[in-house]
Amino acid sequence: MFKPFRTAAVLGAGVMGTQIAAHLANAGLIVYLLDLPAAGDRKNALVEAAFKKGLKQKPPIFFTEKTSRRVILGNFEEDWHRLASVDWVVEAVIEKLDVKQQLMARLDGFIREDAVVSTNTSGLPIHAIAEGRSKSFQQRFLGTHFFNPPRYLKLLELIPTSTTDPEIVKRLEWFGRLHLGKGVVIAKDTPNFIGNRIGLFVSLLGIRALTDQGYTIEEIDILTGTLVGRPKSATLRTADLVGLDTLTYVAENLYPMIPDDESRDVFLVPQTLRQMVEASYLGAKTGEGFYKKVGGKILSLDIQTFNYRKARPIDLGGLDAIAKIKSLPERLQALYKDTGRAGTFFRQTTLKILSYSAHRIPEIADSPSEIDRAMRWGFGWRLGPFEMWDVLGFETVIKDMQASGIAVPSWVEQMQWAGAHSFYQEIGREEEDLTQSPHPLHFVYQPQRGYGPIETPRDEFTLAPFKVDPTRTLWQNSEAALLDIGDGVVLFEFRSKGNTLSRVVVDGFSEALDLIEEGDYCGLVIGNDGEHFSAGANLADMVKFSHQDRVNVFADCEHGAIAKLLDRFQALMLRLHYFPQPIVAAIRGRVLGGGCELVMACPHVVAAAETYIGLVELSVGLVPGAGGIMTMATWAAEHAATDDPSDIQPFLKRAFETIGTAKVSGSAYEAQEWGYLPPTAEIVMNSDRRLYVAKEEVLRLDHEGYAPPPKRNAIKVLGKPARALFETAAYLMQKGGYISEYDRFLANRLAYVITGGDLSAPSMVSDDYLLGLEREMFLPLFGQKKTQERIMHTLRTKKPLRN
Repeated sequence: MFKPFRTAAVLGAGVMGTQIAAHLANAGLIVYLLDLPAAGDRKNALVEAAFKKGLKQKPPIFFTEKTSRRVILGNFEEDWHRLASVDWVVEAVIEKLDVKQQLMARLDGFIREDAVVSTNTSGLPIHAIAEGRSKSFQQRFLGTHFFNPPRYLKLLELIPTSTTDPEIVKRLEWFGRLHLGKGVVIAKDTPNFIGNRIGLFVSLLGIRALTDQGYTIEEIDILTGTLVGRPKSATLRTADLVGLDTLTYVAENLYPMIPDDESRDVFLVPQTLRQMVEASYLGAKTGEGFYKKVGGKILSLDIQTFNYRKARPIDLGGLDAIAKIKSLPERLQALYKDTGRAGTFFRQTTLKILSYSAHRIPEIADSPSEIDRAMRWGFGWRLGPFEMWDVLGFETVIKDMQASGIAVPSWVEQMQWAGAHSFYQEIGREEEDLTQSPHPLHFVYQPQRGYGPIETPRDEFTLAPFKVDPTRTLWQNSEAALLDIGDGVVLFEFRSKGNTLSRVVVDGFSEALDLIEEGDYCGLVIGNDGEHFSAGANLADMVKFSHQDRVNVFADCEHGAIAKLLDRFQALMLRLHYFPQPIVAAIRGRVLGGGCELVMACPHVVAAAETYIGLVELSVGLVPGAGGIMTMATWAAEHAATDDPSDIQPFLKRAFETIGTAKVSGSAYEAQEWGYLPPTAEIVMNSDRRLYVAKEEVLRLDHEGYAPPPKRNAIKVLGKPARALFETAAYLMQKGGYISEYDRFLANRLAYVITGGDLSAPSMVSDDYLLGLEREMFLPLFGQKKTQERIMHTLRTKKPLRN
């Protein structure tokens, strides 16, 4: 355990400086953001302009508007004295060595004796920046390379020098992982460190395939995107986002710094890229790069004429069959074996990437796992280079490298001679150990050392080791399972597509809860390993049931399949809320519609900071029907200072607007402000910790002697007077052209429920009463043509329809 940082100063309010300051504020720090003084009386003009620009960035750099208030603006002239009291100084000024050195000289002897100093740079030598500084200063100095954007990209490279105190490195590694939510990699003080060294090589390989090998822009991005486990922005669209001038600048600066790099020539800027930069085709910042958006259509650059055109037909052979393979390892293996243009591209580029990555050991890192983590956390790869090598076959890749004239590093040949067959090995733990640390033992091969264990933090775990142990599965059906995760705690896992709440999942929940009540368990965690907790109710199920119920003529919907499913869902929500043992939902990513209602029903929640939660039913022509409106009405009544309608009205209005506009929170903290999450929710910056923290929360609640929440039998609703106000607001929104006529129709149904139905005056009601109103409004909407159109459009396009 180390002492957490509570105050920080960021020097330099450029794009990175402002975003680093924002993320430190997200982590709860008070942050001084300083920049050069402006000419004239308004010395803060430069930093204020930069900060204002940062506040407008999309996606947002702050968790909430309130978070931004933790950043205090200043300049190097009037506010330098503030640095004397901070815990951590992050320098993020222009990438010029002399400028950074001058700042370090000014800091040395001025800041506290225990303050940590770091420089944020993507390529300058770290040791040179602190050259000539005092011994004490150099012991507390290192590089901290945040990846852009710092809030969203997980990788944080720490680059200590030979004089950095190891305890400082450990403290920043601890703080970065727990409090900043980062995946931390310790990098060596080499040009571009780990991530950017490999990442730039990969980008330039893709550009050379365009200029030298006859592949089109679209083909390259298909072959380097989600098909191979990388982000959908792939190679050339990512280059546009980074900026082609930036890419060129980094390559030109790197080339002279790596004279001994065997693949150095790859970093020579291709002539086509240089011509694009000279013509101001810089990518997203100018609107023209490899791609250009014209009238809602995406055009691509013809590198022969420098004109933009529609995408040409893709000539990649039988790629459709390969793309349909769900398993990424199996898909990569199939693509690697493909004899057409797609397979040729993938084999040639992959062999070069794997060879280059292996040649960088031990230059930039000592272990394959460090390079793999850097590429997964910094560039969104699902498999790092050495993980991919293992998937394609250790011996196969070596044989193909040799056949293609691609150099195999000597340490890999030695590894082969020693009889090794993979870079990674996995050994299961003994049963008794799994309850203490739910991780299998992972080993990675390191040159000169052989296989050594990969340390995994005790407070992070996935469900994979539990799922492969049959004794851990207490119950399962085709779309859900109940797992024993040790210490008397069980976990309910969704396994449906998109983690949707299908009929099979809902019915399975009830069976699992029966089992828990009958057994000797401390409590339940609801969670999964998915990037997103839940996409909500299964709309495809509902469409199928609506056809069974003939809702187009609304024949027997009150007693049909949808009605029965809604009854089960509502009953499940109440049972979760009042369950006699503690239940904790562990969530991250998107939590939408019915998934949001399920979380709102749980009295205890552990949420990753990056949780995007919302009641989005109105966007598909419905109103929340499983407790979402009831919970928001309760939230409004409980947050008011008194039971007086005038005190409740502002909160209820906010809840009405939140649901009515299908708002999705931009963070877990914003979700708390909006009422989607309770004030007591535990929010973790590192989403990989959420299952561990949820399990610990179950144990804590059990040890304290858990009792479920009291029955909600006195929820203050405001009746027809408030409903009239909300209906008037919806009418004015429609007349102003902000919403459609059907949006207004739905808003009126929402107003009816959230104010208590036909009650003529403010009254106290129970949760059962409000759930009845939700059911009353929800079911008839399936008979509406516009609702059916919205649902079908969403299923087809994954986008909402405003009809």
